[in-house]
Amino acid sequence: MLKDIILTFHNRGLRSFIEVDLCPECPRQDHKGCCGYYSPVFYPTDFAYIMQNKPKLLNYIFSIPNLTILDSSVTVNSTIDKNGYLCHFHDLQKGCTLPQDLRETICRHFVCPGIGWEKEPELKHWKEFFQNLFDYEIYLNNLIADKLKAKGLSLRDHKNRRLFFQELLTIFIDETRNLPDFFNRCPPLEKFTLTRSIKFGTDWPL
Repeated sequence: MLKDIILTFHNRGLRSFIEVDLCPECPRQDHKGCCGYYSPVFYPTDFAYIMQNKPKLLNYIFSIPNLTILDSSVTVNSTIDKNGYLCHFHDLQKGCTLPQDLRETICRHFVCPGIGWEKEPELKHWKEFFQNLFDYEIYLNNLIADKLKAKGLSLRDHKNRRLFFQELLTIFIDETRNLPDFFNRCPPLEKFTLTRSIKFGTDWPL
């Protein structure tokens, strides 16, 4: 079955994301899609954005059971669900309950490989953009984590968690005053339509 798929690329700096109109009709037809194979991990840049835009979400994340809390990251572990897993933020009818700008890195950038948008010559600029963004996020998250560690701060220390986040936000603001030039190489929004052969069920690759 051939289907037109609309990809919308959003350049929102560190919160950039790719919107795929196929997601509400996921070919996997298992009501989980990519969410059934991944547990979201929140890093310092995610925490900084959440603190600035929806601080109550931070409290909610830490109230979720079955978390893996490391020095500067939190994994919201999925639960076993029949033949796969179920992400805590996934709704069987609506999909992800988080707006895309509030999702962590993988969940903002992921496009199922069955679409294969990276192979399209006309999308080369966006491929380079998201490669650069991914690398920059890793660099920035590691930098912030190292500075917090040098101050003796860790998410594992529940008593000093408030101070951890205060210092995290201060470091984040200071380190992002001047952003890399690649952020200026793509427009704020751009849409493309790709025609793909759709396979339903587990034949659709993730």
